[in-house]
Amino acid sequence: MSTSRVYAVSGGASGIGAATAELLRGLGHTVVTVDLRDADVVADLSTAEGRTTAVEGVRALAPVLHGLVPCAGVAGLTGVDPELLVSVNYFGALALVEGLRPELVRAEGAAVVLLSSNSVSCQPGWPAAVADACLAGDESAARAVAARVEAVQAYPASKAALAYWLRREAIAERWIGAGVRLNAVAPGLIATAMTDALRRDPVLGVFADAYPTALGRPGRAEEIAELIAFLLSDAASLLVGSVVFADGGTDAILNPRRPAPM
Repeated sequence: MSTSRVYAVSGGASGIGAATAELLRGLGHTVVTVDLRDADVVADLSTAEGRTTAVEGVRALAPVLHGLVPCAGVAGLTGVDPELLVSVNYFGALALVEGLRPELVRAEGAAVVLLSSNSVSCQPGWPAAVADACLAGDESAARAVAARVEAVQAYPASKAALAYWLRREAIAERWIGAGVRLNAVAPGLIATAMTDALRRDPVLGVFADAYPTALGRPGRAEEIAELIAFLLSDAASLLVGSVVFADGGTDAILNPRRPAPM
């Protein structure tokens, strides 16, 4: 990553997105951030209008894009609208990926890193119907299916859908054939404002630290940022369609022989 490049990061105002933007800038790269506030492009990825604003805003600042990291997301907390969660976590993320594909292709060697989650393999009982509805590409239908469950269940389903989409599309001619690598990271519990909110959740807070880790601590946003930076780099040139677990060993502890079926 010695050559200066241009990257876009959504959710760049906080958490993993902010840590990723800071790291990439520290490496000498240009980073265009997208968020609801405190970003280069201010846009609401839950709406079609906001997604258009985001894509056009990034495009205006980066006609060539060497990498994209859609970090913006909504947590599955008590009282959160599961329809909103699906719209942001899945459809908002992929609107950026699809919308900025021409800029990625123009780089002649770009990478996309999606944010999945170890909740896909470590949280039991999430509704596959939500993931299936997302993958069908009909947002209205997906929102209707998500409305039948709680946000805590919709969250891993939305992250599974991203992983499924990634596996399907990464090997397609329109992506890797055009020089764009698609991969994902699946973080576990990471110490961010989002997990602080989880601990304050009146229903789910007791589960915040229930999952075991081999390290005995939550991850740090900077640790996930380092992994993302690697996946964006030429050093990861052989990785296509990979979902890399970064959870301190939680998935390995709970699923010792193999990751649970995604």
